Amino acid sequence: MTIAALLTAAPAAAQGNAFDLTGPSLRVTVTHAGATLPLSQVPNLSAGDRLRVSAALPVDQGAHYRMVLAFLRGATNPPPETWLTEARTWKPKEATIDVAVPAGAQQAIVFLVPDTGGAFSAIKSAVRQRPGAFVRASQDLNQAMLDRTRLEAFVSRLRQRSAEEVAQLSPVLARSLAVKLDPTCLQPGEDPRAACLTLGQSAAVLADAQTSSIAQTLSGAPANIALQLAATPQAGYGYYSAYIGVFRDLARMLGAFQSAQLQFIPALNVQHGDATDLLLNTVPSFRKPQSVLVTALPTVSPPARPPLEAGTRDALCLARPRLLLPVTGAPLVFSTHYARDMRLRVETQAGAVDLPVTADASRGGFVVTDERPAMTPDAAMTGRLHGSWGFSAFAGPEFRLVSPIAAAWSAGDATLVVGRDTPLTLTGGAADCVAEVRLQRDKPEQGGLERAVPFEVTGDALALKVPLSDVKPGPLVLSIRSYGMAEPQRLSLRGYAEASRIDGFVLHEGDRAGVLSGTRLDQVAALDVGGTTFRPGTLTRDGKVDRLTLDAEPADAGTAPFRAGQSLTGRATLADGRSSVVAVKVAPPRPAATLISRSVEPGTRAVPIRLRGDALVAQDARVTFSLRADAGTSFAAGDVVEVRAGATSVNLPLRLQDAAVALATLDPAALGDAAHGTLDYRVRRGEVAGDWRTLATLVRLPQLRAVTCTGATCTLSGSGLFLLRSVAGVAVPDGFTGASIDVPHAGQAMLALRDDPAASATIDLPAAR
Repeated sequence: MTIAALLTAAPAAAQGNAFDLTGPSLRVTVTHAGATLPLSQVPNLSAGDRLRVSAALPVDQGAHYRMVLAFLRGATNPPPETWLTEARTWKPKEATIDVAVPAGAQQAIVFLVPDTGGAFSAIKSAVRQRPGAFVRASQDLNQAMLDRTRLEAFVSRLRQRSAEEVAQLSPVLARSLAVKLDPTCLQPGEDPRAACLTLGQSAAVLADAQTSSIAQTLSGAPANIALQLAATPQAGYGYYSAYIGVFRDLARMLGAFQSAQLQFIPALNVQHGDATDLLLNTVPSFRKPQSVLVTALPTVSPPARPPLEAGTRDALCLARPRLLLPVTGAPLVFSTHYARDMRLRVETQAGAVDLPVTADASRGGFVVTDERPAMTPDAAMTGRLHGSWGFSAFAGPEFRLVSPIAAAWSAGDATLVVGRDTPLTLTGGAADCVAEVRLQRDKPEQGGLERAVPFEVTGDALALKVPLSDVKPGPLVLSIRSYGMAEPQRLSLRGYAEASRIDGFVLHEGDRAGVLSGTRLDQVAALDVGGTTFRPGTLTRDGKVDRLTLDAEPADAGTAPFRAGQSLTGRATLADGRSSVVAVKVAPPRPAATLISRSVEPGTRAVPIRLRGDALVAQDARVTFSLRADAGTSFAAGDVVEVRAGATSVNLPLRLQDAAVALATLDPAALGDAAHGTLDYRVRRGEVAGDWRTLATLVRLPQLRAVTCTGATCTLSGSGLFLLRSVAGVAVPDGFTGASIDVPHAGQAMLALRDDPAASATIDLPAAR
């Protein structure tokens, strides 16, 4: 192929290339209400803002570029000619555009076009003839820029990291920056560099409230991208920018304007401080058709402040060094410079104090700097993040804060039993401020006991596991050291010796498991009752009594069943070989009942949603069901039916038809807003409960306010649309935050529910207007 043929084919072949060609740079500042910021700190423009745009071209720039700034006002409304301004970049006195954003403008685009006769007129004609194409270009380029900032932030924080550090930091960064990780790359014990050497469709950039759509799949796991970039000398953006899919459509769309004189090509802007660098995916041409570089400035719109939310409701210790304030919901606070002058405003009785904070994606929130102004903290306080988002002030989430002032830890009436690791809960102090807990003897002469005590913060309490396996009975001290306190608090306790004691074994007729009660039941190895061997299961502690679940061995399934009212004896064998006689009680069968029928009263909705399948129940419905007592069970006053969904359950009163049939009514809202999945029930009589059985499947539904249809498209409006997997074949993205979705018109629309892959519903679509 000749050189001329190669040059002719290059533009078409380059449309799918990575944005790895370095283009010119711009200097863009925005002045709003007397304040001036670089473009990298401005998320949106407003009418009246003053834009100052200049091209930072090399001194020896061989080709002269005309720079054109165009304002747009929507896809169907061509802008007036006065909304397009040009500059001749090679003439110092004419190289800068300094204009105000006109009222009514919605987008702003910068063109760089080689200086030719009529270049400005050609740009003006193209923009006014097809404004919609450039509106879409502005939207897509801004979308791509925001997605790229998150990818670049992810990659830059993993660059030059070891495999172990990548495996540790990647999940935190993924949550902070809303990047989806391939879990197979971070398997325990695996080297993520080895696990992710093969590129595949394994990671995607997710949407958030600041980026309006989901970018296409990014090939390869983010951990792999970071590690490969770390080994790439240039470490440029082009390595992954080819996988941001919006550019392929954008390139084809701008290609519609290609003429014998001009060819429009997209330029991705990369903002670093005061500079806005342009990256290209197409080799520019300086022969006809000459290339026009197209890049977008932020949209002209009201400020969209970041939907920042607190990542915890637990109290945080203000005295903790480099205190982390976890946040979620706004990854752009980590990947851009839009958030400025961030502070944590702490409200105390002595007044409000502002503490500087910095965003740290690798920790998942804002970190309070250790250089803090003098303040007098209270034992309990509140703090709120605040700062600027572009030119606008915004207030972020609120946090509960504590200080270890006058901490008074208490163990209540709990006792420490020596000879084993003993759980202990402490309350009364600032749990998040505890730095270390140590176990000591009350008096040094009693022995050289000095050891660390593992602990976890559970809300406002400390959950300890006191290591007493080799400790003798006697006075003990827990030394609790807290951040911000010069001296630790000493909590005096006593370690007690506990003798083995077995009170008895209780099982119900028909069961293969029972409960052994007593103390020091961790020493029980087996229990034999009439030839049936029971082995230890779960050990719990109720006050000062141990309760050990014992399960019959499967090999003894053929032995004679136990009957209610029998008084038996068994023999318990301890781990050290000793044995003792145990009293055995066989209680009546646990209550059980079979579902007879079920009726569902649907909730009131603006747009009715019909569930498909008799087993499905909506969360806002009302379920009435009837039960028939199984053999050996008779309903009595005081019996209840327990219904659960996941880990949440409620007890419902029974209305008795007679001793054999009873009814109950369930309001699923009592199970909580997050409840969904299988609904199980069991009959409970006092402390005795039967086995779980299936009642129905609980699903959450969105609240649809309206359905409007125009032509071949219908728009569903409402809240909670993220609860849908798809509507009429249109997939609903994970974490969808929008209030409406467009679907094709067809009499009925099928709704695939996210709570259950097999669950679906339908709605009626009105006739098109």
